[in-house]
Amino acid sequence: MERRAHQASGPGYGTPAPGEGYALTMAQRECAKLDLEHAHDLPDLVVGVGVVAAKRASLVGRQPTLGDVHVAMDLFTLRSSSPVPRALTAPFRGLSHSYAAQRRFSDAVSADQLTAGGNDAASLH
Repeated sequence: MERRAHQASGPGYGTPAPGEGYALTMAQRECAKLDLEHAHDLPDLVVGVGVVAAKRASLVGRQPTLGDVHVAMDLFTLRSSSPVPRALTAPFRGLSHSYAAQRRFSDAVSADQLTAGGNDAASLH
């Protein structure tokens, strides 16, 4: 009898990749460089950028890179403003406290937005 592992898929399941935790480490380093209007938004930004960067890497089955983190940040124009206004951090609020919110946030970012260079974050707000 042949057995095959079946990867669960669909909204809320994510896309596994090797080294996804490293995306959070890189996101922490890069987000710490931002001049935030409200510094207490940092933990939520780190988680949001990290999960989106990990998703981008997982789409091609590799570990996250600094480029993935930069694409995630640029998707939300975080590196384009200084200081980063609260209006840009609004979609990230609460992510560091809720796994379900993290999954919804990640699911809201399409593969096309992450791989085709179409980094239009307006559709995510």
